[in-house]
Amino acid sequence: MAFHAEGLVAIIVFYLAILAVGIWAAWKTKNTGSEGDRSEAIIVGGRDIGLLVGGFTMTATWVGGGYINGTAEAVYVPGYGLAWAQAPIGYSLSLILGGLFFAKPMRSKGYVTMLDPFQQLYGKRMGGLLFIPALMGEMFWAAAIFSALGATISVIIDVNINISVIISALIATMYTLVGGLYSVAYTDVVQLFCIFLGLWISVPFAMSHPAVTDIGLTAVHHVHQAPWLGSINSLDIYTWLDNFLLLTLGGIPWQAYFQRVLSSSSATYAQVLSFLAAFGCIVMALPAILIGAIGASTAWNETEYGVPDPMTKKEADMILPIVLQYLCPVYISFFGLGAVSAAVMSSADSSILSASSMFARNIYQLSFRQNASDRELVWVMRITVFLFGASATAMALLASSVYGLWYLSSDLVYIIIFPQLLCVLFIKGTNTYGAIAGYLFGLVLRITGGEPYLYLQPLIYYPGCYPDENNIYIQRFPFKTLAMLTSFFTNIIVSYLAKYLFESGTLPPKLDFLDAVVARYSREHMDKATLVKSDNIVLNELAPVNPRHSLTLSSTFTNKEAFNYVDSSPELSNAEDN
Repeated sequence: MAFHAEGLVAIIVFYLAILAVGIWAAWKTKNTGSEGDRSEAIIVGGRDIGLLVGGFTMTATWVGGGYINGTAEAVYVPGYGLAWAQAPIGYSLSLILGGLFFAKPMRSKGYVTMLDPFQQLYGKRMGGLLFIPALMGEMFWAAAIFSALGATISVIIDVNINISVIISALIATMYTLVGGLYSVAYTDVVQLFCIFLGLWISVPFAMSHPAVTDIGLTAVHHVHQAPWLGSINSLDIYTWLDNFLLLTLGGIPWQAYFQRVLSSSSATYAQVLSFLAAFGCIVMALPAILIGAIGASTAWNETEYGVPDPMTKKEADMILPIVLQYLCPVYISFFGLGAVSAAVMSSADSSILSASSMFARNIYQLSFRQNASDRELVWVMRITVFLFGASATAMALLASSVYGLWYLSSDLVYIIIFPQLLCVLFIKGTNTYGAIAGYLFGLVLRITGGEPYLYLQPLIYYPGCYPDENNIYIQRFPFKTLAMLTSFFTNIIVSYLAKYLFESGTLPPKLDFLDAVVARYSREHMDKATLVKSDNIVLNELAPVNPRHSLTLSSTFTNKEAFNYVDSSPELSNAEDN
């Protein structure tokens, strides 16, 4: 394959434009808000992200390289087809559910990150535990899409994969480093426009290629391969449902999503942004679906690609750039390349910023340095943006099973964080004991179910499992959803059991080593109890005393503007750090 200088120039121009927009947004950040809340401006953009920019950035967060390439691949692969392209519908429903049930309570309470309510109710230890699967999900996702970008660029312009990954990661890290959420949001507007334009321009050219059969015919008839509409085998129904629920419900508890929710100017705007992004995800999936259908309708032996076809060469995951390269004119394929690289960067920068935000606020500040200055937090975020960006790049270059790691970590987000989020927002009375028990039960059930992408053999063989070509057993039973439900109900049962045992006196207060029941109960009822006797305190000691204003874990979660929307619950507003 020849080196295409024109394609390289096009990519350089595109990257410079993105960098320019990111730097301009960084300058805008410096002129937003007071100097005292710069760290919060980096994380949630001063909470003044409007509908237009907010809708674009929330859509671009989901419409990444994995979303575009994965949708096209699912439609193309024989035996799967459109019926198995679950991401567009799954993520759209995820955004709708997030807008209906989660966006308003999170935004109205004035939280700064997704982990805030966990640390406020369950304490810093539990917040640290939940940070682990959240960080793994963000980092492995960024690494996976950086890896996909390198392969895509190498297909189109034949440059070294490692160089393309490193340069792309540097650009995304650089503007995220200097501008935070503002840079990410405003570059998302440009990137989403490039994705839409680049892919839609490519579709008519690819569809009109002489080697491509009418996609309406190949949708239902076997021409070059099985129909691209696909079908769901009766034995695979439970697997399909398990994966669909993972996308729909597991797509909610991500910091990248809640960062947009919490940056919106009001709770209502947060809901509207979610609905706009749900619509945007469907619209942006259409060209990827068509490109996958075109790939399934092509006689590849009549193109420069030759034989065997991409499926036989095990290049099905690269069907989108292959269609752009071999079925479109050269200058059109460069537009498409810009679209794919934009998709990758629009997701990678969000993941890097999300991981950095959670670490700086929930680990560094709230767990170790509660009195950290705003300037200190800004530098912590900058350092961690660089470190997490470098780590994701290294994993993309070195790890052979990045996608397997991401699949496993995204499962943990669904199985561990989602039920915890349900409990902390909607179930009254849960505590740290239940949260830890639910966490451990969910983790054990997921790990013992195995993971084919990591060649991890299951320890529990559920009904219907079967060995693949590598003799690794595949589960047909929806064990991921079973693990999620087990984690959810374990949290509730153990929480209420611990509450009963301590409050009934069955267990002495000294055994409440997490201060999750006895100490919390005392704090909530201290103002209702008589703590002194009249014979050991004189009247002048009852004079009003001004409280000392210091930074505590509870006060860091309090945003005065939040009370304009809804009142915080007693459990959340009174709970302090464990």
